[in-house]
Amino acid sequence: MTDEDAQALRRENDYLKRRNAQLQDDVTSLGGQVLRLQQELERVSGRRVMSPPDPLSGGQ
Repeated sequence: MTDEDAQALRRENDYLKRRNAQLQDDVTSLGGQVLRLQQELERVSGRRVMSPPDPLSGGQ
């Protein structure tokens, strides 16, 4: 392995480490967004359950 090959491998390794860190940050951010959306869905669903029945729906 030449010095040139070793430098290329180091550059690639550094790039992959940075990319991995970016992707981990993205996963963390998406996890937070999923949690917020789940909470919003629960909140909206809870409102629907507690709302009075629609007289036009035909149900009891």
